[in-house]
Amino acid sequence: MKNYVIGLDYGTDSVRAMLIDTENGQEIASNVCQYKRWKNKEYCNASINQFRQHPLDHIEGLETTIKYVVENSNVDPSLIRSICIDTTGSSPVPVTEDGTPLALTKGFENNPNAMMVLWKDHTAIHEANEINELAATWGGENFTKYVGGIYSSEWFWAKILHIAKQDEAVKNAAYTWMEHCDLMTYLLIEDKDLKTFKRSRCAAGHKAMWHEDWNGLPPEEFLGKLHPYLAALRRRLYDETYTSDLVAGNLSQEWATRLGLTTNTVIAVGTFDAHSGAVGAKIEEHTLVRVMGTSTCDIIIASEEAIGTKSVRGICGQVDGSVIPGFIGLEAGQSAFGDLLAWYKELLLWPTDHLLATSTLLTDTQKEQLKEEMSDNLIVKLTEEAEKIPLSESVPIALDWINGRRTPDANQEIKSAISNLSLGTKAPHLFKSLVNAICFGSKKIVDRFEEEGVKINSVIGIGGVARKSPYIMQTLANVLNKPIKIAASDQTPALGAAIYAAVAAGIYPNVIEASQKMGSNFDGEYFPQLDKVAAYHKLLLAYDQLSSFADPSLKKLQQEHYV
Repeated sequence: MKNYVIGLDYGTDSVRAMLIDTENGQEIASNVCQYKRWKNKEYCNASINQFRQHPLDHIEGLETTIKYVVENSNVDPSLIRSICIDTTGSSPVPVTEDGTPLALTKGFENNPNAMMVLWKDHTAIHEANEINELAATWGGENFTKYVGGIYSSEWFWAKILHIAKQDEAVKNAAYTWMEHCDLMTYLLIEDKDLKTFKRSRCAAGHKAMWHEDWNGLPPEEFLGKLHPYLAALRRRLYDETYTSDLVAGNLSQEWATRLGLTTNTVIAVGTFDAHSGAVGAKIEEHTLVRVMGTSTCDIIIASEEAIGTKSVRGICGQVDGSVIPGFIGLEAGQSAFGDLLAWYKELLLWPTDHLLATSTLLTDTQKEQLKEEMSDNLIVKLTEEAEKIPLSESVPIALDWINGRRTPDANQEIKSAISNLSLGTKAPHLFKSLVNAICFGSKKIVDRFEEEGVKINSVIGIGGVARKSPYIMQTLANVLNKPIKIAASDQTPALGAAIYAAVAAGIYPNVIEASQKMGSNFDGEYFPQLDKVAAYHKLLLAYDQLSSFADPSLKKLQQEHYV
C-alpha cells in the first residue's frame, strides 16, 4: 500500500504545500499561495526595519495549498499519513491563553505589534544589545554560549522584549508567545493544551537560548533582569523540546474537514525552513548546505564527539537534533543574499516606476508592458554584462551587510558600504561587485567554521539563487575554492519537511534513512576555476579592509579570540 505525506513550507513571501510519495520522494502535487497582506506591505515600515505579517496570511495559505494538493492528486486521503510544517525563524507570534494569535482578537486586528514579528525585522537591536551585555556581566551562566556568543535582534527574546517595552496593551494581552512553526503546528492538532504541546527543538535551541546544560530556557532570575514580563512569560513557556521526527498530535476534526483529510493524519513537530532544506538535500557530516534565497542559512551537522564541549563562536547556534537527531546541528547565514541584488534592481527601476507613469508618449498598456519587460530582463542583462568584465579590470568593492550581518559575529546595526568607485563604474560593474560581496560574505562563514575546527569537505546549494544563477554559483565556487553541488529539487525545504513527516508517521525508522530514500538528487556541480581563484583572493583582501573600516569591532573581536 502506498503512503503519502505533506511538507508545508512557509517562506518569506509565500507558502507551498507538497504531497510526496514516501517510497521515492516523488512530488505528486504542489501548490503555492502568496501572502496577500504582506504583498501589499501592510504592517511594515522598511525605514525602521519593521517587518510584520498577519497570521491570517499563513492560516489562509495553509488551507488553500493543502486543500488544493489533496483535491488534485487523486490520492485517497486516508493514505496521507502525516504533515510537517517548516517556517522562517525566528518569527515569534503573541497568543492568548488558548493559543489564539493575538491579531485575531478584538482590538488587535491591525496592530503591527500583535502580528508575527518576521525573521528580518530588526526593530529590536537595542534589546539584543541589552541581552548581550547582561549575559556577559550578570555573574552567572552566559546563556549566549551556544548561539555563537552574540544574541541577535532577529531572535525570540529580543523581539519580545522590544514589543513588551513598546506596547503595553500587547504585553498585557499576550499570555505567551510561539514561534511560527510551533503556532501553525498547534493550530492543526486536536489536543489544544499549551502546557503539554511539543515545542520545536530547532526553534528553541537556535533562537531562544534553550539548552540541556541549563535544563531548558534561561531562568527567570536572568530574564527578570531584562524585564519583569520576560520572567512571567518564562513560567508560561516550556522546559522540554522535541525533534521534528516526532508526533506533535493528530489532525483535529475541524481541520480534517476543512482540508479534506482524516483525523488519522499525524502532525509532526515543527521546524525551520533551512534545517528541513538541509534534510531534503541529503545532508551528511562534513557537508555544508547553503540555503540561498532572500537571505542565506548555512547548515552543517557534526557528531557529538567532534564538537564535544566546544562552543563555535559567532554563529547562529549549535543544537542537538535540530537537523538530524543524534547529530549537533550548526547554523550560520547572511541577513541578505538575494535581497542585496533585489535592492539594486529596485534602485535601477526607480525611474521606470516613478517617471514612466507621467509620460504622454505611451499608452497605459504600453507602460505596463514596458515596466514588466524591464523588470523581467534587468538582472539577466546585468548578469550577461558582468560576466564579460575581466577580473583584472577595476571594479568596486562592496559589503553584503545591506540588512546587517547575521554571521560571523551578529551585528544588525552595521550598514553596507561600497568603495573604489570611479567615473568608469557602470551598472554592470556595481552588479558584479554585489555578487562578489555576497560570495565573500559566504567565504567568511566557511572560514569561521573551519577556524573553529568544523571540517567542511563539500558544499551543497539549494534554493532559487542556486538553481537559477550559474554566474553567482560559479563565482561562489571560485571564492570558496570548493566544488558546489546543486540540489535538483526546486523545493528542498518542503521535501525535507515531508521526510520528517514520513519518520513521524513510522514509515521510516530515522531521518537519515528517510532522507536517502526521499531526498533530492543533484543536477549540476560547479568546480573552482583555478585561474580565477587567486584573483578573487586579492579582491577578498580588499573586502576585509572595507569590512574593518565599516565595522571597527571586527578587529576587537579578532584580538579577543586570538589572545
